[in-house]
Amino acid sequence: MAEKLPVTIITGFLGSGKTTLIRHVLQHNQGRRIAVLVNEFGELGIDGDLLRDCQVCDEDDATASGQPQVVELTNGCLCCTVQEEFLPTMLELLKYRDRLDCILIETSGLALPKPLVQAFRWPEIRNAATVDGVVTVVDCEAVAAGTLAQDVAAVEAQRQQDPNLDHETPLQELFEDQLACADLVLLSKADLVDEAALAQVRSLVHQELPRAVKLVTSDRGQIDPAVLLGFRAAVEDNLDTRPSHHDHEEGHEHDDDINAVQLVLERSFEPTELMRQIKALMQDMEIYRIKGFVAVPNKPMRLVVQGVGDRLEHYYDRSWNADEPRQTRLVLIGRSLDQSRIQHQLLQPVAR
Repeated sequence: MAEKLPVTIITGFLGSGKTTLIRHVLQHNQGRRIAVLVNEFGELGIDGDLLRDCQVCDEDDATASGQPQVVELTNGCLCCTVQEEFLPTMLELLKYRDRLDCILIETSGLALPKPLVQAFRWPEIRNAATVDGVVTVVDCEAVAAGTLAQDVAAVEAQRQQDPNLDHETPLQELFEDQLACADLVLLSKADLVDEAALAQVRSLVHQELPRAVKLVTSDRGQIDPAVLLGFRAAVEDNLDTRPSHHDHEEGHEHDDDINAVQLVLERSFEPTELMRQIKALMQDMEIYRIKGFVAVPNKPMRLVVQGVGDRLEHYYDRSWNADEPRQTRLVLIGRSLDQSRIQHQLLQPVAR
């Protein structure tokens, strides 16, 4: 029998740096043939595009099996859709496991890793794939500040989408559950705190770990992929050592007020003006997350915009492709967002 395909699950709160970490792994894959499953909220595939655009392998080689390198799960959070979308996606990938070295799965910003690991006990998957390890990404800056996540409101809002969680569960318990399943804890954004704060974060995380787990620090996801891969933990066979506050709970209804708005605008924006527009939107509406690509006048490069809470950043990632429409594409996640209102306000001049 062929050896099982190793799967690494990357979990952590919204904005902790999971996508940045995976992007770095792809850019420095050291010859590994890696498939990535990205849990998307919304249909524009912003995170998927960011990962695809790493361009770490030949296009023909990456899609030789007929499968994209990045598989975007667009129908809500991964745990929520695991029976409808995750299973057929995994089965399709496993048809080509002889052409892959490993799979990375990025969970949504609040998903519990344990329900996903349990899916690897299903007969259709069990004989072909194994959870090599779970990596939990922790935002040092947020933990040092005592909030655990950079934008607590955003995490609370996204949590409503996960049927495996009690809506009244304290954020601390969700944090503990993600740590309890970890084979490695990655302390991200360590460069944003001083040595005393970092020591405090290490101490807090160690207190929450139910067993011996290594902690490593990272700045912008820059870490040797060998540190993240090759645990051989067979996590699906060892779940008893990974306790969860929600091991015996039933599912429940979602909060339908949380929604994603997608904008595709046939126009360009000056970066400074656009940042003012977005900040004005964030003050006027309950927006938890924004991400997307922006066309800039007379600029051959594509602008990436990402925001969590009041943290907003933008940078140029690459040149526009010759056959690529120079559109501005944004996804906004929040509570009761009105697409027409957002689009109208985004296109209005902002008083300086």
